[in-house]
Amino acid sequence: MDLALAEARAAAHRGEVPVGAVVADASGRVIGQAGNRTRELNDPGAHAEMLAIRQACAALRSERLTGCALWVTLEPCPMCAAAISFARIARLHYGAADPKSGGVAQGPRIFSHPQCHHRPEIFDGIAATEAEALLTRFFAELRKR
Repeated sequence: MDLALAEARAAAHRGEVPVGAVVADASGRVIGQAGNRTRELNDPGAHAEMLAIRQACAALRSERLTGCALWVTLEPCPMCAAAISFARIARLHYGAADPKSGGVAQGPRIFSHPQCHHRPEIFDGIAATEAEALLTRFFAELRKR
């Protein structure tokens, strides 16, 4: 989670919502890592999870990340949760809950949907305090402007 938090801090420095994600293969080797880049790339789909998943798929030369783990600082949104399922990621570790836009434990609960073909093991609350603090500081600074 330390690498994901570093990616989130880097995203905040770029003016992006501070979310970071890291994909590790079954041996624990990092094969993808990213922070949000939606503003930089003018791409609403450039969430940290999506970018890290794409990087990991390129590294493995496969659309499937079977046996891999994703570490992300914020509960994935519905779009990212669907991508996690489609990529067949084995384990999802996330930090802060996202009551407003989350898609795992909140809102649509993508992995509980009957049409979801793959459900990862889920571990939540990992370094949640630090992840929440990054988000709180970021949005407090935005409100000051």
